[in-house]
Amino acid sequence: MKTLTASLSVAPQISPADVAGLAEAGYRAIICNRPDGEAADQPSFVEIAQAAAAAGIACHNLPIIPGQLSDADADAFGKLLEEVQGPVLAFCRTGTRSTTLWCLSKAGSVPTVEILGTAANAGYDLSSLTGRIEALAAQR
Repeated sequence: MKTLTASLSVAPQISPADVAGLAEAGYRAIICNRPDGEAADQPSFVEIAQAAAAAGIACHNLPIIPGQLSDADADAFGKLLEEVQGPVLAFCRTGTRSTTLWCLSKAGSVPTVEILGTAANAGYDLSSLTGRIEALAAQR
């Protein structure tokens, strides 16, 4: 897991067996950004959601197909982060989609250099998003 903010961490694929440990670590919500069936060995969202319910953690599904992340997806992610009680763990295959969603959701409210610096500090070089973040910031 990589920490982006005090209330949001990102991670590669988690398993149902990981969820109890997340609850013990203080996480209050999980956001799945990976579509079901992306890999043969991947647990389904339902399996993660059942483990989350058993552990008392909220679980939300916002699946993003690789290469098809829209501005509306980023807006939905940002809205979800505002609505859920954190700390939150968002996951996908590697954590990159979840980090990208966060970066785009912050456009216009956090300076681009700070957004990209936060991602870089977590190990994600998303400098290729500079133009898209700035375009979104100008729209908001």
